[in-house]
Amino acid sequence: MRAYLDHSATTPMAPEALAAMRPHLEARFGNASSPHAWGREARAALEEARGVLARAVGARDPQTLVFVSGGTEADNLAVKGAARAGRGRHLVVSAIEHHAVLEAAAVLEAEGFAVARVRPEADGRLDPAAVEAHLRPETVLVALMLANNETGVLQPVAEVAARCRARGVPVHADCVQALGKVPVDVGALGVDLAAFSAHKVYGPKGIGALYVRPGTPMEALLHGGFQERSRRAGTENVAGAVGFARAAEAAVAALADDAPRMAALRDRLEQAILGAVPGVWVNAPPAPRAPHITNLAFEGVPAEALLIALDLEGVAASAGAACSSGSLEPSHVLQAMGLSPERCAASVRFSLGRGTTAAEIEYAITTVARCTERLREALPAPV
Repeated sequence: MRAYLDHSATTPMAPEALAAMRPHLEARFGNASSPHAWGREARAALEEARGVLARAVGARDPQTLVFVSGGTEADNLAVKGAARAGRGRHLVVSAIEHHAVLEAAAVLEAEGFAVARVRPEADGRLDPAAVEAHLRPETVLVALMLANNETGVLQPVAEVAARCRARGVPVHADCVQALGKVPVDVGALGVDLAAFSAHKVYGPKGIGALYVRPGTPMEALLHGGFQERSRRAGTENVAGAVGFARAAEAAVAALADDAPRMAALRDRLEQAILGAVPGVWVNAPPAPRAPHITNLAFEGVPAEALLIALDLEGVAASAGAACSSGSLEPSHVLQAMGLSPERCAASVRFSLGRGTTAAEIEYAITTVARCTERLREALPAPV
């Protein structure tokens, strides 16, 4: 048996998304910027997809959505684009952001921007007052994610956005891990920018979107043509946009059923492992979390060794963000929460999906217990 518990890294394509894309990969191949019939057909499909996605994320105006290549480009466009177009040289980011936000902020720092990095509380959740305390008259952006990709902890985005709005500071929310797992409404959140990615919500890889509230200062990263209302040059990925929209629509429609089911399976996984394996902790258990993620620390067992052992037994998990695979550095998220280096190095993320079954969870439980026991017997005891 096999159990894929790495849905935060990527999800399988939804059949309805693939079916919606197929015509645009075959007969309807036109360039959406071309004025002839083939181009007009592609343009119509692109704009229909923009409207469907806008409804899925609570954007009233579909034109506020910019199609990009994925969550990383969306975060980069939000952070660099808003900062460079702003009137100040200071931004605030949470210390537990995805690397796409943190590295974009580091690039701006090298350009002379001042960057304040706000650490979360011990449960992985940011204090809105702590974020507000870092605001300055010259602050051009605050960036924080809605659902953390490593722990699943939900951040108080709406409260932070309200405080920032009162100070005239734009807010960017990385909603990549949130869409389809918790309700996402950019209007209700009150954010000025929000990033989304198709392949985290059963859509294709290579397509994402950035919500840009009307009036938000924005400088383009890519220059060339005038696509996406001059906010993102380049021939539009029509098939990808169509697949993304259909996948997001389906995920949002199924949210009321999927979320409690995934939460129940996640809780079963956690409780059973905690009961069967000594020396295991849940990283950030008291905080509100997205239903599909748990992050567990296994005392005395290096995460890399456990992941290899699990993989050999047919269980897929990860030690954090997929973009960090191959890195031996401990999770910056867990470090920012104040966890010890030993606990960070022994932490594994399990992330469930729409197709995860109870049988797969039971198999993962017994496999984790067996692999952990075997590794503890084989590895030298810590000094």
